[in-house]
Amino acid sequence: MSGEQGPATGPDVEAYAGLCGWTPESLAVPGEVRAVVSAPHPVLSQAGGDVDPTSEETVRLAADLVATMRVSPGCVGLAAPQVGVGARVFAVDVTGHPKAVTVHGTFVLCNARVVEATRWKTGREGCMSVPDLTGDVKRASRLVVEGELPGSGTAVRLVTDGFEARALQHEIDHCAGLLFLDRVAGAHAVYQRKVYL
Repeated sequence: MSGEQGPATGPDVEAYAGLCGWTPESLAVPGEVRAVVSAPHPVLSQAGGDVDPTSEETVRLAADLVATMRVSPGCVGLAAPQVGVGARVFAVDVTGHPKAVTVHGTFVLCNARVVEATRWKTGREGCMSVPDLTGDVKRASRLVVEGELPGSGTAVRLVTDGFEARALQHEIDHCAGLLFLDRVAGAHAVYQRKVYL
């Protein structure tokens, strides 16, 4: 799934200013589609390193993450480890998803960290790197995240909720070497994927 950059919607509209009007076009480089790795690839279980958000390498990685996410049906987020790069960079876009309430369009964050997580709820998750399974994962449904924008290196603070908050936590986990399978309560909360996109 891919979405066009648009204004944020939902209860935390003021948080959109935190992205400083960033769009993938701000990177000024064309993204290339990369192959997505699957578990048990070792990069998926290793914590990624911090990056210089202004470096050419990071900017190209950010563009490639967006390009790969956009050509992958149903994809609402993609982290650097999923394309074989051990770095704390990820892209998110929940535009058009039926469960999304707050939507910030397409964005990429570097070196992101959760600074506030509240209103925990359990929900079903899937992952391109675990294509045959889904699982029930407890996540915060209201989230405050801080990170840096690729290209400019601008520090941002993003406030979100619901499905977008879940997507952010899923990608931040990837950057820490964790899969959703590491978060499920047990084998009873893991399911065979019934629909392939």
